[in-house]
Amino acid sequence: MGPSSDKDAVTNAKETIVSPSESLELDAAWTYLNEHRDTSAAADLETVDLSSLRTKIDWHIVPLMFLCYTLQFLDKVILNYAAVMGLPADLHLKGNQFSNIATFLFVGLLCFEVPNVYLLQRLPSAKWLGANVTLWGIATACGAAAHSYRTILVSRVFLGIFEATIGPSLMLISSQWYTKSEAAPRFSFWYLGLGVGQIVGGLVSYGFQNIVPSEGRLAGWRIMFVVLGVITVVVGLAVILVLPDTPMKARWLSEREKVALLRHVSVNQTGIENTKRGFRLKEVVEAVIDMQVWLLLLSVVLSSVSSGVVTTYSATLIRNLGYAPKKAALMNTPSGAVSIFFTLFVGYGIRKQSHRWAWIIACIIPAILGGALMSFLPTTNRSGILAGIYLVNAVVAPLPIFYNWTVSNIAGTTKRAFAAAIISGSFSLGNIIGPQTFRAKDAPEYRPAKIAVMATQAGCAVTTFALFLWYVWRNKTRDGAEKVRKGDGGEGAEVGEVGEKEAWSGLTDWENKKFRYVY
Repeated sequence: MGPSSDKDAVTNAKETIVSPSESLELDAAWTYLNEHRDTSAAADLETVDLSSLRTKIDWHIVPLMFLCYTLQFLDKVILNYAAVMGLPADLHLKGNQFSNIATFLFVGLLCFEVPNVYLLQRLPSAKWLGANVTLWGIATACGAAAHSYRTILVSRVFLGIFEATIGPSLMLISSQWYTKSEAAPRFSFWYLGLGVGQIVGGLVSYGFQNIVPSEGRLAGWRIMFVVLGVITVVVGLAVILVLPDTPMKARWLSEREKVALLRHVSVNQTGIENTKRGFRLKEVVEAVIDMQVWLLLLSVVLSSVSSGVVTTYSATLIRNLGYAPKKAALMNTPSGAVSIFFTLFVGYGIRKQSHRWAWIIACIIPAILGGALMSFLPTTNRSGILAGIYLVNAVVAPLPIFYNWTVSNIAGTTKRAFAAAIISGSFSLGNIIGPQTFRAKDAPEYRPAKIAVMATQAGCAVTTFALFLWYVWRNKTRDGAEKVRKGDGGEGAEVGEVGEKEAWSGLTDWENKKFRYVY
């Protein structure tokens, strides 16, 4: 059984006196704690109710992160709904051009992940996120002006570029405020935006399809692009103005609450903000040769092939069952309910029982079943195929757990930012592959694409279990080495304990021998 609480990572954080020279590369959180060590803010910390403090933090940051994720999904998925609202005919799309439009959004997203690693370390995380949300809102609205394949393609590429930061930014921001076990359900909460986006997207599409094009009036799908783009810009500006870059900069927390929170999350041993260390190429190399990074990458790619299919083609699959475009949009909304159910299911389960790997596989099984129903039932069995389309949406729930694993089990300022970008980029890679399995020559059944859903999910289950075994092996190896060292008369903290300096030193999970992986 893997660690299920913060105590499994570290028992306590001992206060350590650090010299000025040593403090140069320590985390900004340590600097803040050191400055407040002998002040009233550090006194009587036991009077701070951590449960109430978590609730206060939840209400201040989770809703904004939820809105960001909802809108990034909506701004992607409106292409899915625009497909049944006349966009292909209005832009004279032919052959695989619609699939290419869906794919190149993720090409832009993937290409910008690399510079995003550097910028996330140099710029305030919340401000950087807010600026990109604002810009992708503008890119979404500009899509309404598209008049050809090339112009819609350009707008979607820019949308992908600006959305590149959403995954890494939300991962890093979430990890600043919560311990590893607390963070898992919060990841699920803001990730609920995907399911909500599916429901809202279907309803919005249905509403805008009732707008009858006429002389001097924009088509319904164009108005939809403008409206959602403007809403996104408003949310982006709110993120810039309201969301703190770090807990130390939160105006709505008292000094004592900040100190209590930082002491509480020090068990993560992953830091808050460390701009003093700068970009370390050594940590990038370490990430590249780290087996867990490759297993996480492969798992997310395999999982995301199916999510790419769901995002881009679910409305089309439903329409091809013989439903009118308006009804197809409405009948896609239960997909969001399935996404929400499984996302809450795994978030709550992990908070209570840990076993991240088991909860992931528990979601993969119904997704495989859904893929089988879509692939092998006769087209006359519309109810069964619809059930399959809905069940495939269970596959979206593991993604926030893979994100949580990334920031919980990878330490080091540069290494963690690089890994977050790579794992987020692997999501884009899966979404590039997914739509390309839908070839025009396979219409209207698209059987090869449906079979790909099943195959990739089965592969994801295998790589997830391999990741679990790797974490167990690494923890046992470190525990054994620590016991041997103690048996030889070595000095230092007991197994599971860590000093304050080590907690905020910015060491990678390889360098910090007291670091333990959660699974």
